[in-house]
Amino acid sequence: MFHRRNFLRQCGAAALLNSLAPSVGWSRSGELAADVITIGAGLGGIAAALGALRGGASVILTEETAWIGGQLTSQLVPPDEHRWIEQFGCTASYRKLRTDIRDLYRKRTNRSLKPELRNKPQLNPGNGWVSRLCCEPAEGVAALKAMLAPYIASKQLILLQPWRPTGAEATGDRVRAVTGTDLKTGQTQTLVGKYFLDATEQGDLLPWTGCEFVTGFESQKDTGEPHAPAIARPDDVQSFTVCCILAYDPKNEKIVERPADYEFWRDYQPQLRPPYIGPLFSWNHPSAKDKRFGFHPTEDRTPEGPNLWTYRRIIDSRQFEPGSYPGPLSCINWHQNDNYLGGLHAGVTPAETARNLARARSQSLSLVHWLQTEAPRTDGGKGWPQLRLDPHAAGSGDGLALAPYIRESRRIRAEFTVVEQHVVLELRMKETKLSKDEVKAADFRDTVGIGHYPLDLHPSTGGINGMGYTVLPFQIPLGALLPVRLENLLPACKNLGVTHLSNGCYRLHPVEWNIGEASGALAAYCLAKQLKPKQVRADSARLGEYQKILRDHGVELEWPASARLP
Repeated sequence: MFHRRNFLRQCGAAALLNSLAPSVGWSRSGELAADVITIGAGLGGIAAALGALRGGASVILTEETAWIGGQLTSQLVPPDEHRWIEQFGCTASYRKLRTDIRDLYRKRTNRSLKPELRNKPQLNPGNGWVSRLCCEPAEGVAALKAMLAPYIASKQLILLQPWRPTGAEATGDRVRAVTGTDLKTGQTQTLVGKYFLDATEQGDLLPWTGCEFVTGFESQKDTGEPHAPAIARPDDVQSFTVCCILAYDPKNEKIVERPADYEFWRDYQPQLRPPYIGPLFSWNHPSAKDKRFGFHPTEDRTPEGPNLWTYRRIIDSRQFEPGSYPGPLSCINWHQNDNYLGGLHAGVTPAETARNLARARSQSLSLVHWLQTEAPRTDGGKGWPQLRLDPHAAGSGDGLALAPYIRESRRIRAEFTVVEQHVVLELRMKETKLSKDEVKAADFRDTVGIGHYPLDLHPSTGGINGMGYTVLPFQIPLGALLPVRLENLLPACKNLGVTHLSNGCYRLHPVEWNIGEASGALAAYCLAKQLKPKQVRADSARLGEYQKILRDHGVELEWPASARLP
């Protein structure tokens, strides 16, 4: 006999608060059940949950870390966005997230903005130059929680946190359940649903469910991509980074303890192809001999080159009332702490994954120690001891990110795969014979959203130096969200049908959000209409009906004519 008390004990506090949910419930075998199970509460996972919830589905959403929000929050990366983001080029819900974050700063009663800035429409709290909205990750967490709160209150949504997925069960072409562990109680739990959305950062559900997937570099023979290698390299993936947050505090006297492998990182000369302009810990540009970076934590500009401190600065303390912050805050996510000596999911054992992650953490701590003690200054001195790690801003005990910043995931073998020929400017011009002013990215009749970012590849674990190509404003095709075989598993992060190359422009914040939102809405639509996702793509009428739902919820499916490269 099933005992409710035992079930509540197993599910922990999150399920206890929602135990009377009319839509999310439990089976007689003690399995927690909902229409849609979304694993991973990064940006894609939250957007996926919202898309499904708006469509009337019940949802269970899980998150392993203490912060929801993924790359925006637990990974400490301010939004990487395109030039038109303030006018168009994202979903309405993503735009709401940006507005809500700004409003949180405007409404503060402590650490307040200066009065003249509180009504600034395009407020950028950090005045960083990577994005028009560089902000503290905690404000992102607060805004995202507020977006989910009404659904949690109505018990249409259960958020299990902290909760780690450990496996899945699939029969034939359908996934039945995902298993995992409540990290507070240590209890194993089974989540049963009609649709499963993989919003994990590395596509963890794909191998567990038997979903066909790829990793690393595909071959030129497989994709036809001019910049792909002749032979596939499945273990060769983009670097990952353990980011951190540094504060400039004139009163700081705490130097980061010298890591055991500090000398290795300080003197390390990357061996990459094409050659890396090193050493790693320097102000050299990694691939251009005639370019250098500057660094100064109290200046906006530096004579040597672009100021790395302001690149991802998340708080410009001059914009806030005196005493709000000791000084500015900046997220350290640079080429100096990119780690490409070993990956986390492709061709590595769990033990190797743990070692690679530990090594990346030490690399970032070594970089901080170098910045405090040995980094060359323009005045001839060395180091800025006033810099300190900020555990509070990072949401961690040590100032390092709660989770590594992942640039490349396992990717489904999809009904349709986006390749670089669909998006790269030079390749589109060659194919269409059109000028730069006339050419567009490939049009997809099954578009479910749009995005834009350069095809930006960081150094890889196989020794390939970073590369980048100009990309046209592009669409997200529904075919890239459909696994070739499984019927009820959908990607909701960076694990859609893209290649190692095209992933370079589909992996950023607003695109990941759009991918998740489209997948969540698709699951809800299929449930309501009793259809399979492939049937939606194959039937023009059904596809149009689904696309209308997306449009009605503010998902832009085409770029306006004004979106042209300069």
